[in-house]
Amino acid sequence: MTRVTMVRRRFGSMLAGGLLLAGLFAGLAAGASPAAAATPEEIKAKGKVVVGVLTDYPPFGGTDAQQQPAGYDVDVARLFAKKLGVQLELVPVTGPNRIPYLLTNKIDLLIATFGITAERSRQVLFSNPYSALTTYVLAPKSLAISKPEDLKSVTIGVARASTQDTAVSAIAPSGTRVMRFDDDATTTQAIISGQVQSIGASNTVLAQLTKDYASLQIEPKFNLRQQANGMAFRKADTALRDYANGFIAEIAGNGQLDEINKRWFGTPLGTLPPMPQF
Repeated sequence: MTRVTMVRRRFGSMLAGGLLLAGLFAGLAAGASPAAAATPEEIKAKGKVVVGVLTDYPPFGGTDAQQQPAGYDVDVARLFAKKLGVQLELVPVTGPNRIPYLLTNKIDLLIATFGITAERSRQVLFSNPYSALTTYVLAPKSLAISKPEDLKSVTIGVARASTQDTAVSAIAPSGTRVMRFDDDATTTQAIISGQVQSIGASNTVLAQLTKDYASLQIEPKFNLRQQANGMAFRKADTALRDYANGFIAEIAGNGQLDEINKRWFGTPLGTLPPMPQF
């Protein structure tokens, strides 16, 4: 075999291998984008909207008795699919994989308790807020506290090094008795057992107390912090984002979003936070 023939054969093998790899990558890319849709019209034509939701963060996103996704976000997703006039496919996501699932077209959008932040806004397109993760001072209805100055007369519990710990520490008057616990679960148990009279906790904790310990009559006394949550889209999907903004305004205005909040949190929705500005 001549040197020229050997080079030709080697080049042919490399070319064939390169084409094979290119075909493989193309196949993987095609398989990774079953839900690509940039506009409401494309979703309507497809007849289905694919929404990523959490299933490990009830009552925003959990599972029902049949281990199917259920919660505030799922109810919003159902209304969104109904508004579009299409079927709904729910895809469970986690905190770490939410953005990768969206950017690789495994889903059309996220409705997954996704806080609107400057860092995330560099990767995805957010709708206006449709929910809020609110941190309150919680206490029994009979306890007369309504402002930070009133905390001096009670013992308040917080999860150590949490956002509510930071918020309480910033507003509590000098001399306030603050008890710090390892996590939300032990903080919640402290108010159930009477170890503390109030706690700093989120609306997810409030929902648990309202559902499982209604006799305690725990209620929000005042807000500590509010995180605005938005639906998330790929950067190019401005038409779908705009459609979602109209949908959110509609269900906030007609009371449907308030009903969802009452169903899962036991309290009226209140005023949605404004769109964060960065």
